[in-house]
Amino acid sequence: MVRADRPPRPMGAAVGRRSAAWARLALLTLAVGLLVPLVAAGLRSVLWALLGIAGLALAAVGLWWTLARSGTVRVLGAVLCVVAPLTVLALYAVGGMLLPAALSMALWVLAVGAARAALAPERAGRGHGPVPAPPPGRPWALMNPRSGGGKVDRFRLVDRAREAGVRVVLLGAGHQDAAGLAEDAVRDGADLLAVAGGDGTQALVAEVAFRHGVPFMVIPAGTRNHFALDLGLDREDPAKALHALTDGVELRVDLGFAAGRVFVNNASFGTYAAVVGDPAYREEKTRTALRTLPGLLSGPSAPRLRMRADGTRADGLQALLVSNNPYLRAVDAAHPGRRERLDSGRLGVLGVRVDSAVRAAGTVRGPHAAGLLRLTAEEVVVEADTPTVPAGVDGEHVLLPAPVVCRIVPGALRVRVPRRRVGTRWGGAAPDWLRVAGLALGRRATAPDAVRGRGRRDDGP
Repeated sequence: MVRADRPPRPMGAAVGRRSAAWARLALLTLAVGLLVPLVAAGLRSVLWALLGIAGLALAAVGLWWTLARSGTVRVLGAVLCVVAPLTVLALYAVGGMLLPAALSMALWVLAVGAARAALAPERAGRGHGPVPAPPPGRPWALMNPRSGGGKVDRFRLVDRAREAGVRVVLLGAGHQDAAGLAEDAVRDGADLLAVAGGDGTQALVAEVAFRHGVPFMVIPAGTRNHFALDLGLDREDPAKALHALTDGVELRVDLGFAAGRVFVNNASFGTYAAVVGDPAYREEKTRTALRTLPGLLSGPSAPRLRMRADGTRADGLQALLVSNNPYLRAVDAAHPGRRERLDSGRLGVLGVRVDSAVRAAGTVRGPHAAGLLRLTAEEVVVEADTPTVPAGVDGEHVLLPAPVVCRIVPGALRVRVPRRRVGTRWGGAAPDWLRVAGLALGRRATAPDAVRGRGRRDDGP
């Protein structure tokens, strides 16, 4: 008797069953998290929930006063930020609701984690996947010894790179043209351009690599290294990035452009761009921000931006962040969070208009708050009544001619990374519970409206 081998199960079916299992677990955990306070306090749990929301709203008002006001009001705001949540916790403890509330929150966190697992995109065959890359013949690297508190010296990056056959150029204390140095390297025959420095320097050299079609390599020796983080590189040991020279793969990632200038992370307009433009910001970031924010948020010089993004319009924005692919959770331009991918072909857009304590209190609604605008687009136009617009392009202050057209070029940059990386983590954004419910019922996951670019036309956030 001849037995026929059973055909292998499709990979998509296994992924679908796994997503459905995570979705059911998410809904079950969420339901139990809602039941815990109901069992503990009955209908009074609604009042306890409203108390918690009120505490968060008061804390948001306190934060607004701390940032947008000065003097006594700022001090009162700082006190309110601390006192409001502590008072809520004390009332929960007195009412015997502290443990049920903590248990409910823990279950909600688990539910959100399971929902993200259910909605996690299938990695295989998505976008421009990594392809094996042969070792370069004449690699070149630009290194900034001052970046990241001296990571170049601390990790012996110059010596290690030269041992791997890389021609290294160091940025000196004076002003040097990073893009010009990269252009010279290409004319000299360099077949790979690498940067050990901050995101701003990386963007300048990445533009040269894009124009000449040569691979680009990131050595995360800067302070934050958001681009390296989203590429899955190890920021704690930047020397590991050099493994890409001998055991590397090549990725195709998107590039953002603001008025023709490349950004690998984001271009910010409005409040953050004005703070970055202050000459004292580099030395005293926190103090400079606290000194300048009141005038920028609520004073007569507060920036008011107009924006067009595909079919959406907004005006009166105090801050606008345009990113090379959307961030999962963008709080502000200085701490934008993570990007799930760098090859979606979409710009992320985050606009903020919070001009009063009432609007600040409304931000507890999260992404759906009235003062927030979040979407994706292929092109964003920033308009102003002045000939130029201050901007922070990958953290570097520049003046761009108005109107500023931001666009994205899909798969523009060839990036060389080690075959074995830390990896990128999905998660961080609020899950779409309707999609989770659909998965639990056996429906196939579809991309959310924001990623597909569908959005409503609006006059403001």
